[in-house]
Amino acid sequence: MSHTIRSAAVPPDDNAILRRLGYEPQLARRMGSFGNFAISFSVISVLSGCMTLYGFGLTTGGPAVMLWGWVGVGLMVMFVGWALAEVTSAYPTSGALYYMAHQLGGPRWGWYTGWLNLLGLLGAIAGIDYGAAQFTGALLNLQFGFAPKPGSLMVIYIVILAVHAALNLFGVRLVSLLNSVSVWWHLAGVALIVAFLALVPGHHQSAGFVFGHFANTTGWSSPLYVTAIGLLLAQYTFSGYDASAHLSEETTHAQVSAARGIVRSIWVSWIAGLVLLAGLTFAIQDYAGTVGSATGVPPAQIFLDSLGTTGAKLLLVVVIVAQLFCGNAETAAASRMVFAFSRDGALPGSAWWRRVSRNGTPTRAVWLSVVAALVLALPSLYSPVAYGAVTAINVIGITPAYAIPIYLRLRAGRRFTAGPWNLGRWSRPVGVVAVLWVAVVTVLFCLPQTSPVTVDSFNYAPIALVVVLVLATVWWWAARRSYTTPVYASPQMSELESEVV
Repeated sequence: MSHTIRSAAVPPDDNAILRRLGYEPQLARRMGSFGNFAISFSVISVLSGCMTLYGFGLTTGGPAVMLWGWVGVGLMVMFVGWALAEVTSAYPTSGALYYMAHQLGGPRWGWYTGWLNLLGLLGAIAGIDYGAAQFTGALLNLQFGFAPKPGSLMVIYIVILAVHAALNLFGVRLVSLLNSVSVWWHLAGVALIVAFLALVPGHHQSAGFVFGHFANTTGWSSPLYVTAIGLLLAQYTFSGYDASAHLSEETTHAQVSAARGIVRSIWVSWIAGLVLLAGLTFAIQDYAGTVGSATGVPPAQIFLDSLGTTGAKLLLVVVIVAQLFCGNAETAAASRMVFAFSRDGALPGSAWWRRVSRNGTPTRAVWLSVVAALVLALPSLYSPVAYGAVTAINVIGITPAYAIPIYLRLRAGRRFTAGPWNLGRWSRPVGVVAVLWVAVVTVLFCLPQTSPVTVDSFNYAPIALVVVLVLATVWWWAARRSYTTPVYASPQMSELESEVV
């Protein structure tokens, strides 16, 4: 793949590029290339996604599907990341996916992409921070005998949301610093967990078990169907890397840095996640006891069985801090999406939400993001399956939104003006694979995961998808006159205009 990158001696003027895309710079551009990579890596967060859904993986195919599924899904997500990075290099704006779709396909494409992306981002805050609340409840259970009930978990969740709002109000420089720390925390955390689980327990599972044991307690009899459902652990974890694009207006050398941030975050997470899943699975002492753990968190049971109470508490702290980093990064990404969508008149009360503070932070968009995430998680007070529904909202919104600008870029053909980071002749085959993969996993997300299907086991993903599309359609007819993105002035057009006398 060719990545035609501008000479470092003549750095592009990021603000001039943004003005050419139609926007006057409003946000503070204080994030470097590493910080941009760090935000997507923090949002993917293998210590959040893999840990939170590890119990799901144990019952939907077991170790074999978790490990090989991670390898296969990671490869497919690399195709999506490469294709999305190419379009991001051409359109480095906070609006990201919907701005790309609008420019390449027209207003309606942009509108629906934006609503899917926004729902996914808000669902991601809820899923990540509520997961962090569950792990915190497991830690408090070990330390104080705390009973993690829905009401008390909701209190922990609200505190976490408030902390993330406060941290994001201080500006992008603090967000960038925290994300940079987050990268090293995640990598060191994975290394620490795997080292402890490899060295301390006297018993380990065999390689044959870790890479070959198939377990199915879903109620479905088809191994192929269960394997397909089991891929969702990896696919759920590999989401949120569009954060690099959403922070591009606050990143220097954005056309290259944001594209690289997407790709690097995926392959580094791919490696780290495989090491983490293998380390956890080798250390399982009692499979049934791990699945039915009293802590409510199967990885915590592995820590307990392998390391004892003190070791389990230590590693839970490592995981919880990583999840807090993840939620903070997701809050930053979602708030930039709210800001950008409001800037283009797509949200109710857009004039209010697009305001930026003196330190270049969209503060009102930050508050809207965390309050919306709170509302999405409130059903968890009354229903044990609500957290699964929130997770479904995240993935069913954000995953299709990745494919739309890639599809439109393929459709545009030579009309698409590539940025400095591009795939060259590989653009079309990579894009086709990416779109097909997203179509497959979107169907998988909508399938029932357990049998028989009851109120408690129902998969709410297709309902979430239909609801957001219906609401987006209704709001389109009410607000389509107020919604617009600027007309993109291509470099070629700018050169022609400069020659007109």
